[in-house]
Amino acid sequence: MLPNPLHPAVVHFPMVFAVLLPISAALAMWAIQRGTTPLRAWAVPVALALALTASSWAALETGEAQEDRVEAIVGSAPLHEHEEAAERFLVLSGIVLLVAAAGLATGTVGMAARLVATAGSVVVLAAGIQVGAAGGELVYKYGAARAYTDGAPAASMVQPWEQSEREDDR
Repeated sequence: MLPNPLHPAVVHFPMVFAVLLPISAALAMWAIQRGTTPLRAWAVPVALALALTASSWAALETGEAQEDRVEAIVGSAPLHEHEEAAERFLVLSGIVLLVAAAGLATGTVGMAARLVATAGSVVVLAAGIQVGAAGGELVYKYGAARAYTDGAPAASMVQPWEQSEREDDR
């Protein structure tokens, strides 16, 4: 059974891949310097770049599917900012994927592609942080979650120290 809304569950995948990609790229570069073949060492960053791009696309699609409902709560400006950041993140991750794939080649072309992809993975991570910050603002500053709740916190979300306050209000 899929969660509803799906977008908050999906968005964590590209963020994890965005963090892992520069780490794996740096480790692969180190392994290649120590004599591992580029194909063997660089396969992991390419696979992570592919997973990053695919999950970024899924996150963008699920966000667009839920856009109208959330926009009714938060307005268009903050939602547009988040959407633009997400689109930029997807494009950058796609570019890094293409460059990383070229890094599977041997020789100067492969080495140059690996260096550019490694630097690009850091840029993608920074773009991911921007997307996450804008999404966090939608939820915590503008109350986007209200689009899927009745406005009252779920009973399971109430902390023990808040329970007595709630009982006093009755």
